[in-house]
Amino acid sequence: MRVLAGVATHAGPVERALALRHTASAAGALAAALSDQAPAVVGEALPAESTSQSFFRVREEELSDQQAALHGVLVIHRALEDLCDAPLSGGDLALELAGMRQAVVDLTGATPGTDRGFDPAGAVPEPGTGASLEEVWSARWLIGHQVHVLFNVCAAVAVADAAGHLRHGESDAALERLADATAYVRGFPAAMNHASTIPADHYMAAIRHTMAPPSVDIPLSGRQHRGYKLFRAAMRDLLSVVSDTYEHLAARAPELAEARGALLEADIVDAERHVTLAYSMVHLDRSIAQKPEGPDNAVAELRLMRHRRAAQYASLIRFGDHYIADAVAGLRHS
Repeated sequence: MRVLAGVATHAGPVERALALRHTASAAGALAAALSDQAPAVVGEALPAESTSQSFFRVREEELSDQQAALHGVLVIHRALEDLCDAPLSGGDLALELAGMRQAVVDLTGATPGTDRGFDPAGAVPEPGTGASLEEVWSARWLIGHQVHVLFNVCAAVAVADAAGHLRHGESDAALERLADATAYVRGFPAAMNHASTIPADHYMAAIRHTMAPPSVDIPLSGRQHRGYKLFRAAMRDLLSVVSDTYEHLAARAPELAEARGALLEADIVDAERHVTLAYSMVHLDRSIAQKPEGPDNAVAELRLMRHRRAAQYASLIRFGDHYIADAVAGLRHS
């Protein structure tokens, strides 16, 4: 935990890379210690339940707490190794590392601010130079998405925990889990930007067509990720438990109003950043998952998703987008 928190995210490239290699080495030591207790499950030996799982090398399986921790740390370890060279902005790096730090806490039961005694041994090795840039870029696309999946699943659990605590009147525990969930949701766009720190030309020429027929059975979409579905379901459940407007909630439980608002704001910002990320990668092209008869392109469709989310949350957050909420309500009644 201390190593993840201490990365100089806005330092010069050499200092930043050294800090990330040190952190990756610590994550590797933690993964090795966890694997000594029980080996990792061989994911490729498990059947994929969807085209998306197969493409992004993701599998679902009942795991012990130790194995869940091990596989989560392995995802983080690979991501840290890639981040040593990925040109991710300092701001996004800080958000992704914060999500990783929270994941280690949740998965291993470690106390925040500690490293459970796992420090990197000896000199930190330089990254390998055997792979071509194109191979690194293609691998990065998968690595960043796997971090995003990890954050989705962890966020879903944290939101579900918060809703459960609220149902039982455990406000302090609910506030803590809402803060944890917010760290993950703030990390969503950071992980996606990590995956996308590759040339748009390479994405268009070498990756995009592999996510659509005939390379795969059906076009891939973020909506197909089960972790994403779990998170969205948890958010709906949370808002069924605490559905008061911001003003009403702030009057009776100001800390809860702020904690819920922080989570919902992060969820809106995630949608907003997905719009700009799609524009940077595909400009005004259509989404590979859109139906032929659809009139919009990828950016317009994602922007519509943002507007619907902002309209839903307008009355629940302090600075709600009431212009959009009024427009959406007018369309529904027209």
